[in-house]
Amino acid sequence: MNIYANNDFRLRFKDLWRLIGNSPLLVINFIYKGQKRTIYAKSEHFNITGSIKDRMALYIIEKAYHEGRIKPEDTIVEATSGNTGISFSAIGRALGHKVRIIMPDWMSKERVDIINSFGAEIIPISKEQGGFLGSIKLSEEIASREANIFLPQQFSNEANAQAHERTTGPEIWSQLTYHGITPDAFVAGVGTGGTVMGVGRFLRQMNPEIKIHPLEPAESPTMSTGHKVGSHRIQGISDEFVPALVKLEQLDRIIAVPDGDSIIMAQKLARQLGLAVGISSGANFLGALQVQNSMGPEAKVVTVFADCNKKYLSTDLMREEPVRSDYESPEVELINFKVYKRVCDNCCDMFECEIKPYTRTKQV
Repeated sequence: MNIYANNDFRLRFKDLWRLIGNSPLLVINFIYKGQKRTIYAKSEHFNITGSIKDRMALYIIEKAYHEGRIKPEDTIVEATSGNTGISFSAIGRALGHKVRIIMPDWMSKERVDIINSFGAEIIPISKEQGGFLGSIKLSEEIASREANIFLPQQFSNEANAQAHERTTGPEIWSQLTYHGITPDAFVAGVGTGGTVMGVGRFLRQMNPEIKIHPLEPAESPTMSTGHKVGSHRIQGISDEFVPALVKLEQLDRIIAVPDGDSIIMAQKLARQLGLAVGISSGANFLGALQVQNSMGPEAKVVTVFADCNKKYLSTDLMREEPVRSDYESPEVELINFKVYKRVCDNCCDMFECEIKPYTRTKQV
């Protein structure tokens, strides 16, 4: 029997969806080199564990239940750089699952502590043991030798991108078009690639002309080269390889942002606007600015603030970062922000929604 057919069990997922998604869209006003500008950013720290990864984790588990591929007694085992591990730990425990997280040993202490707080087991992997790729290999080995293991496989699971195609993308479109704004471009840092691929897929259904840009650290241009190059400090993106989900031929130009510039921008967002965001959010803001510079100052560019700064308290985000002459962040003077909060109330049942996510309320 497929337990998902049990109405009480489906209601558990509905309740979790009420804590995940439908995040505010920030309208950030700033001055860049003396010129007034605006960039739009989804504020994802409002999700249950404080990151955008909650969307993907809940969607993957719910879809697996819907298809009968996971059982209540299964242990969730996932290879992750941090935020995904936190999401699966919290959501897995909420659904009664044991959780085992395989994670590189150089991730922030806060990530480790938060995962431990949910009662999940952490298996650290060193660079000598293979780093990120070693983590994925170990998860597959565990699944092959142990019974009752569920592997989300975030880097290759198409449900990862589907989560953003069915939630994040429609929310962005709805929140902007409600205010008479049509997005011209979307930019997102690539960890698994789920966000940029899923959001991009939806937005292009609504407007085929929209530009979809993946972002990577300038110090580690993995997508540009096709393999691991250098090292960087933007945890959660550019995990040493190009994930199977990422189809670069379907995307526009790769955006590169220095990690130091990203740190300074994240610090400015917190100090000047009270927006406590992580390093990748600083990178995404600068990536959106870079795209806006190429398209024109009036271009409507959207990005995501993937998580909050609480997972980076032991990192360089809390230290003064030297400014280089090629950095863009010193040229940004943040003014204020507004909040667009029109949301969909129908995302709490992803598989039996009366109003389908792709219903168009406005035509381009």
